[in-house]
Parts: sequence; C-alpha cells; structure tokens
Amino acid sequence: MSVWENWSGSVKAAPAQIVRPADEAQLQAVVKAAGKVRVVGAGHSFMPLCETDGVLLQLEDMAGEVKVAADRKTVWAPAGRSLRRLTAELWEQGLSLANQGDVNPQALAGAIGTGTHGTGAHLGSLSTFARAFRLVQADGSVVECSKTERPDLFEAARLSLGMVGVASAIQIDVVPAYRLEEKISKIPMGEAIERFDEIAAAHRHAEFFVFPYADEVMLKTLHPTEELGDPRDPSPHEDAIFQILCDAGSKAKFLIPRMQRFMTRASGEGRRVGPAYKIFPSERTVRFEEMEYELPRANGLPAIQEVIGWIRREKLPVAFPFEFRWAAADDIWLSPFNKGDGASISMHQYHRMAWRKLFADAEKIFRAHGGRPHWAKRHTLTRDEVTALYPMAEKFREVRRAADPEGKFLNPHLAELFS
Repeated sequence: MSVWENWSGSVKAAPAQIVRPADEAQLQAVVKAAGKVRVVGAGHSFMPLCETDGVLLQLEDMAGEVKVAADRKTVWAPAGRSLRRLTAELWEQGLSLANQGDVNPQALAGAIGTGTHGTGAHLGSLSTFARAFRLVQADGSVVECSKTERPDLFEAARLSLGMVGVASAIQIDVVPAYRLEEKISKIPMGEAIERFDEIAAAHRHAEFFVFPYADEVMLKTLHPTEELGDPRDPSPHEDAIFQILCDAGSKAKFLIPRMQRFMTRASGEGRRVGPAYKIFPSERTVRFEEMEYELPRANGLPAIQEVIGWIRREKLPVAFPFEFRWAAADDIWLSPFNKGDGASISMHQYHRMAWRKLFADAEKIFRAHGGRPHWAKRHTLTRDEVTALYPMAEKFREVRRAADPEGKFLNPHLAELFS
C-alpha cells in the first residue's frame, strides 16, 4: 500500500496502487480492472478530490504529443501534461494560452476539471478553453465528446472533478504567442478599493494581494507588450523571509500584525517583461491552506472589506494575504461563474496554523454575499446546497450516473455531493 498527500499536507490517502500509465492502452487496462479510480496531478487541490483507497492514477508520463490544428486556433494536448510543460511547448510552436493562473505545476486535466482560473475582466477560466475530450470510461472504452458529439457528456466534462471518465487528451483553444509586461506596485488599501474598477478596465489583468493587518496592497497588473525581454527568476529571499515570519507568527500570534506591516513595506515593487507563459506564474514555496470564493462582481469589494474588518475586530491570527481578482462569466454547468461576471477572493492560512474554524466562519461572509466556492479549495457545501446553488446540478448528476453507473470515479467526498 502506498501513501499519498497533497501539496499542503492536509489531505492524505493510502491508495492500493499508484499507477503511472505509459500510454492510453495501459490507461484503459488499469481503469477497466480497477474497483475505484481517482487521478492526481500536482496535488494542488485542498479538498479531498484525489483521495482514494483504490487506484490513484498519475498521467504526467503518458506518451502523447501536442497536435496543432491547421487553423492554429486549437490543439489536442495530453491531459496529464503539466501547465508548466505544456505552455513551454506551445511557445515553441508560436502559441500561448489566453490566460493562466497564479501557479503552473497543475495538470491540464486538473486545471480544467476544477475550474482553475487566472484574472481578467473579460477572460474565463481554463474550463472555457476546452473544445473536446478524449475520455477513458469506467469499462475501459474510449469515447470523444464535444459540442456536437455526445454534447451532454461534453458539457459535464468541462468541469467534472474527474467524475465522468479519465481524460487522456483534451482539445483546447490557443492564441498566437504573446508577451506580457508585469508591474508590481504598492498603493493604500482604500485607494485599491476605490479605484479597482478603473484599474481593471485599463489592464488586461489586474489583481491585488493584501495582508489583513496591513494598510497597503500589492497591486499586480499584466498587459500585452511587443517589448522584448526575458524575465529573471524571482529572488528566493522574500519567500525565505516570509517563511521565517510565518513560523514565528505561528508560535507568537500577537506578532502577526506587526510582521504583516513589515512584509508589505519590505516587499519589492518592480516591472518584468517576457513571454506570457513565464510571466503568468509565480513560485509559491511557503505552504498554505486555501479557501476561494467566487462572488457576483458587484459584491466582491464589499465582501473583502467585510472579511478583513472581521479579522481585525476579532484579532484573528491570519498569517497570509488575501488575493482579489476578477474573472468572466461562462455557461458551464458546475462553474461558480455561470451566473455572471465574477470577483474572486482567495483566503490563505499558513499550513502549520489552525484554519478549519477560521475558514468556516469566513465562508459565512462569502456566502452572504452570494458566493460559491472554487471546487478544489476548502469549502463545506452539502448536497442540498450544491443543488440550490447550481441549477444544472441534477442534470450533471444524471450524466455522471450514465457515464459511471457503479461510481468507479467517486470517492466519499464526491459521493456525498454527487452520487
């Protein structure tokens, strides 16, 4: 029996096997023979999506090439390919993804299957990039689905949490390769709140990070540029200092407000230019637990003000900053953006500090503002709440049952919500 844990260390499992198929034929054989199957990429899901006592599949090593369509608007890519590797391969072909998130070790299938997103008022999640899937079904057979072929299966697969089959390849939208200019600046929190609509309208991507006890935010904007340049690797010193401060704060919580004001003052401002796939991601070496809620856009700024005010009033020990950004609406059945343009609030806590009650209490604030959680980040939704929040939830369950009548791709967490 093997042991597996996710990136933060909060989700642990003892799968009967961890299998790394070499090709699709081997993947089919493993799925057909298994009693229970889950798939893992980089382990960046904070919910127990990958937890299993059956077979845990890792698809990064599967054979497969990136196949560019004749019109160069889509590619077929191996589903287990990490975004780090895939975006580098696309760049060599003169192509890019239209958007990316804050980190890039995730597998393509994992990013699409959980609704991972970046930032941008008019840019959807990575799930919106999917145009077709090649899925290994519970009986080991392979099917393809798209808007025109098995359309219900396709709609479910766009954000499925791995419940309608194991993706071996995914056809995704791509765009001509482009470069980005990144600017990091510090501005007062009040100014960030007051001017965020204006800032977001002026840049293709805009977000801010704010420690709950600091008075300034770190504003990050990205904008396309023709300027040449290759970005330097980020300095490890800032993360090293932050690690020391988090460890100290976990032992002496009264120091946290002072440390956060110090970190904000000490954090560097600057500018980088380079290929989009190198500018989008950041290195995150200090481990944390995360909850993320997607809210109606008009409710985003009031919600982050309320949750920060609550932390300050209660003097709660929150070591990490919040991340605030926008994402565009979509029409995906289980997407938290399927009711309109959204504002996204990510709440983090140092992995060695208490987070369960903190997140559960903050979740009440986000829910009161109309929020729905990122499926891979911490939440406490029940089956009835999923049904109430997602008008197409029962349709999704119907398609899931048809694709996997015996529940091979479920685990206890997913069965509770979707069986």
